[in-house]
Amino acid sequence: MKPVSFTSRNAAVKAWVYRHRGRVGVALLAVSLAVVAISCGTYTGTLIAPPQIAGATFVGSKSCEQCHQEIFRKFKTADHARLMAKGPNAEDMGCESCHGAGSLHNESGGAHHTIINPRRDPETCFQCHLEMRGSFATVSHHPLEDGKVSCADCHNPHEGRMIKGGGTSQASANETCTKCHTAQQGPFIFEHEAMREGCTTCHNPHGSVNQKMLVSRNQDLCLKCHFQQQNVGTSLTIGDFTHQGAGRTFLSEGTCWSGGCHEAVHGSLVNKHLRY
Repeated sequence: MKPVSFTSRNAAVKAWVYRHRGRVGVALLAVSLAVVAISCGTYTGTLIAPPQIAGATFVGSKSCEQCHQEIFRKFKTADHARLMAKGPNAEDMGCESCHGAGSLHNESGGAHHTIINPRRDPETCFQCHLEMRGSFATVSHHPLEDGKVSCADCHNPHEGRMIKGGGTSQASANETCTKCHTAQQGPFIFEHEAMREGCTTCHNPHGSVNQKMLVSRNQDLCLKCHFQQQNVGTSLTIGDFTHQGAGRTFLSEGTCWSGGCHEAVHGSLVNKHLRY
């Protein structure tokens, strides 16, 4: 059999496509529509079922307003208000999407254990915020599942921005952390400029694989801001200060804070190099 050259085979394919261009066009259109349908239809966000309470039925958010007028009035300013779906087919997507069906709670006049309080159980929050369950399972995390803190200590689900402080109000965001971490609040005579950027510049508040919930380990964290320069010869300079001498490199003796140099990483009252 005479071998067919690549050029002749390519020409034959082009000729076949030209003769059947109508059917090819329809087929390509069908494939395109299928891809569009799949791409538009497969991602719909996180699908969840509202918390269930045995024997209770959904009564709609308006019934909550009877007793919780102030919360209901301010809720329209909250980030969570976007979950407030309307219509008879979405009655369970308001207050009850986090607190569970409210009929028993209403009938009992607000009796305990007839409604779900997410402050006491983070599982309600984890239903939507799936990635946070993994963060709180890391080696260094806030004691959320131990019941010592709750999501509501740092987040406000009923009013304003979900994250307390935040946005352009960085000072109030830090205040959320310093309510508990009072020793890091200051004021300090010699401050660490990173504190102006916010606690989350160095810490992941939900959890981290690094100690103290740090976003990076060892001196790598500090070197994100403090430029390291290797000079001609053996001199290693960080922040216009030589970190190498007498046959040793300070960075090899530990991290910037554990090596006994910059222990006061949040600020110091006595030393501009954040010592002591």
